[in-house]
Amino acid sequence: MEAHNVSASFNFTLPPNFGKRPTDLALSVILVTMLLIIMLSLGCTMEFSKIKAHFWKPKGLAIALVAQYGIMPLTAFALGKVFRLNKIEALAILICGCSPGGNLSNVFSLAMKGDMNLSIVMTTCSTFFALGMMPFLLYIYSRGIYEGDLKDKVPYGGIVLSLFLILIPCTIGIFLNSKRPQYVRYIIKGGAIITLVLAVAVTALSAINVGKSIMFVMTPYLWATSSLMPFIGFLLGYILSALFRLNGQCSRTVSMETGCQNVQLCSTILNVTFPPEVIGPLFFFPLLYMICQLGEGLLLIAIFRCYEKIKHPKDKTKMIYTAAKTEATITAALGNGTHKEECFPRTA
Repeated sequence: MEAHNVSASFNFTLPPNFGKRPTDLALSVILVTMLLIIMLSLGCTMEFSKIKAHFWKPKGLAIALVAQYGIMPLTAFALGKVFRLNKIEALAILICGCSPGGNLSNVFSLAMKGDMNLSIVMTTCSTFFALGMMPFLLYIYSRGIYEGDLKDKVPYGGIVLSLFLILIPCTIGIFLNSKRPQYVRYIIKGGAIITLVLAVAVTALSAINVGKSIMFVMTPYLWATSSLMPFIGFLLGYILSALFRLNGQCSRTVSMETGCQNVQLCSTILNVTFPPEVIGPLFFFPLLYMICQLGEGLLLIAIFRCYEKIKHPKDKTKMIYTAAKTEATITAALGNGTHKEECFPRTA
């Protein structure tokens, strides 16, 4: 079975001075600042004792790592075969599938009322294990797709930097939550407002920097792949968690972590491995994937929130009915003289 198109050099050039323009520098600075603020805010929702519990009983963490490095690379490889993508396209998707979980999963987990302690531990551990798992998985799955040695292209420095960008602000947030809890709600509210403003700036700068170049990568096959990959990750991550009897909060967290990939690392590998005339518009594939995982994540959050609103009124009605029934029983017992009140010694 042949690919729908053959591998060939693209008649494609990146925008002039791409990556070195003032707007590119501004976008990088804003993204790092936004990441630090988000991680600080999320750290303020965490507790050291609960983090320690996840390491002592690592069932959820183990399931998350299996889902991250088992489901996503295999999904990326399978989609490349199903849609008969050419070698360059299949490789771009495979690199994205072998990347660790992204920080977007932490925000989604918070919105889905997941376990934030587990979420941050999962992101940290998946990023740490990427130092070994990314070269191993790329070596296994890229055989027959890429003639070179991809494992030497893994940006180890970028992975270590990602670890520091997660751990340092989160540690500060955990310390504040433990020692200065009175400031936590102001930090979280302020962080949410600043993040929203910076998100608007990131959207505007991304549109300016990329321009119409991303339109080249929006083919039906790549749209389908970019849409299916995060969806399969979200779905199978939740199913795997449910099969191993994790509670709903942890299952939602594992689901978000599995479907969200670190697209920055994927972009770095593509940039280091291939010149623009070879990779062509697929240089922007990680951005297309980010758009799809963002849209699908927001859709899942909206569905979950609607479900919560529908479910809670029923639970509230049931609680009122139960309380009324209990009150009627106690009243009847008092009338019959059968109710006995327990007395406890009063302390001075």
